[in-house]
Amino acid sequence: MQEEFGFVRLVGDERRTGSKLAEVSRHWQGKKERFMIISPHDDDAVLGAGLLIQLAKRENVPVYILIVTDGSMGYCSAEEKNNIAEIRRNESLECYQSLGIPKQNIIWLGFADCQLNEYRGRRTAEPKSLAEIRGYTGLQNSFTYHLRKIKPTQCFLPTSNDLHPDHRIIYDEFLISLFHAAGNIWPELGKPLSNAPYVNTFAVYCDFNATPTLRMRAPMSYLENKLKAISAFRSQKQISSLIENVRHCGPEEYIRAIDFKLYHPAKYHNQFEEKKPFKMLR
Repeated sequence: MQEEFGFVRLVGDERRTGSKLAEVSRHWQGKKERFMIISPHDDDAVLGAGLLIQLAKRENVPVYILIVTDGSMGYCSAEEKNNIAEIRRNESLECYQSLGIPKQNIIWLGFADCQLNEYRGRRTAEPKSLAEIRGYTGLQNSFTYHLRKIKPTQCFLPTSNDLHPDHRIIYDEFLISLFHAAGNIWPELGKPLSNAPYVNTFAVYCDFNATPTLRMRAPMSYLENKLKAISAFRSQKQISSLIENVRHCGPEEYIRAIDFKLYHPAKYHNQFEEKKPFKMLR
């Protein structure tokens, strides 16, 4: 009989299994575990990680949702054009609170939808700048501030393989912000992280660029909760095909761990050395 809860992590050729996230996750930190899910748009987190959110709650792991954009370009009717951002904010609260996330853990960064290219990096805020924090604005400013404030042990965001420009920009800006948050730069944004969080990606629109490293399987009730939460986004008519994909796949989700490889010149040294012929000893 199939287990209701099942987790499988691939580590090289090894296959680790368990009935809890703690049993298969990398360097689980017990009561210190804290998840941060970066959602480019308000519905991305539930579409790609709606089961993960519930599974984290099952193991008493606090979850924070960072919603990067204001949803102002997500209107599907002329009547909603001028107040779609407010509509989507209310839908987001309904969605994520239904999955057990406290209101104070649902954080809107407030960047203009479909205009993220203008907010790369960090710059001095002007009087009418969006997402001003400590006198500055920009994606790296916001990400660094919230990373230092929340101190997550694991972070989750859409795969870099996603075709949506907002998703790709956020992937790049968030990863470099991890280095900022762990360093001494920009002290007005808080104390540096003592340990950088582990980073994982999930899929929303497009497939992973390589095989995922973790499969999560939950009871059907978890899928029903996820579908109900997604349905809170009544204004977003275009996600109907994604809902069908979620339903068809059943109560499973996949994530891929991201491993950072820093540059070390020494590892290339031997490749450029002259190969000396092997001599047999007599």
